Amino acid sequence: MKAIIPAAGLGTRLRPLTFTRPKPVLPVAGAPIIVHALRTLLSAGIEEVAIIVSDATRSEIGDTLKQAPEARVTLIDQHEQLGLGHAVLMAREWVGQDHFCVYLGDNLFEHGVRPFIERFERERPAAVIALVEVPDPTAFGVAQLDGDRITRLVEKPKVPPSNLAVAGLYCFTPEVFGVLDGMPPSARGEYEITDAIQGLIDRGRTVLGQRVEGWWKDTGRPADLLDANRLLLERVTEDVRGEVSESRLTGRVVIPASAQVRRSKIVGPVLLGEGVIVEDAYIGPFTSIGRDSVIRQAEVEHSVVDAEARIECLDTRLQDCLIGVRAQVRGGRKVPSTHKLTLSDASVVELA
Repeated sequence: MKAIIPAAGLGTRLRPLTFTRPKPVLPVAGAPIIVHALRTLLSAGIEEVAIIVSDATRSEIGDTLKQAPEARVTLIDQHEQLGLGHAVLMAREWVGQDHFCVYLGDNLFEHGVRPFIERFERERPAAVIALVEVPDPTAFGVAQLDGDRITRLVEKPKVPPSNLAVAGLYCFTPEVFGVLDGMPPSARGEYEITDAIQGLIDRGRTVLGQRVEGWWKDTGRPADLLDANRLLLERVTEDVRGEVSESRLTGRVVIPASAQVRRSKIVGPVLLGEGVIVEDAYIGPFTSIGRDSVIRQAEVEHSVVDAEARIECLDTRLQDCLIGVRAQVRGGRKVPSTHKLTLSDASVVELA
């Protein structure tokens, strides 16, 4: 079985982080989102993966894939972003006559995707769709069921037929390409994968809905990234190899051999990247620090700090923060009491 990961979008809901980088390369729990996706597919036995990229995302995603050398990845261009159905259609030649799944790589599943793939291979329907109960179905594709069989699927309905949302994993036979080919765009001008699935249903094909067990997280917004980081760090096991001097470690902490912790306190779960320096600092629970970053005379918790960042000389603890690559947060000024900021478009600053 093969897999398709759509990764051509601009990730506008995560701006300003995605002004300079595509969403799939943003880190959570020490690895880019798309690397987590590839590991999930590999753990389900899928080794051949096509990633649908755009002109804007190809370069960054290609560089990021060097962190996942075990996967056999093909990059497929989608020069126009015309919806998820269109992205899937771009991979038609690559898929050939194989069965395949479509995995939205910004979605995370506590128990991975193997249960859905195993059911698809066991029962051989036209499709298996992952479903999850949500409080507001109007923002999702929504399914109506008869037993486990989906009888109706609608995209972002004003009046949802149920509270069961499509959760970012679809298993298909190549028959779906016949529905996608020539299918008209939706009212918003996109080729919806939900319309293609409904087309299979209208042809009398069996489309099964399977509910997600455990947690599910869509990392589409900044708060979701922090929550995903928390959920993934819950899984880490203690692994302290780097230099730790005059410091106190509590809970599950990961410190690679090239990292240094001096005169500091770390309360896990915390994950430090290669080359990180922590001095005279406090790192609180659910924090991941990217490679070659420096945290000095500062306090950080429940945050994601990307590579080569510097956080120094702060009187106030940083909490619930997303700090980008090579970003700097500096304190130390007492008089006059001022704030000096350099912010990108759509930035959010909260001064307490």
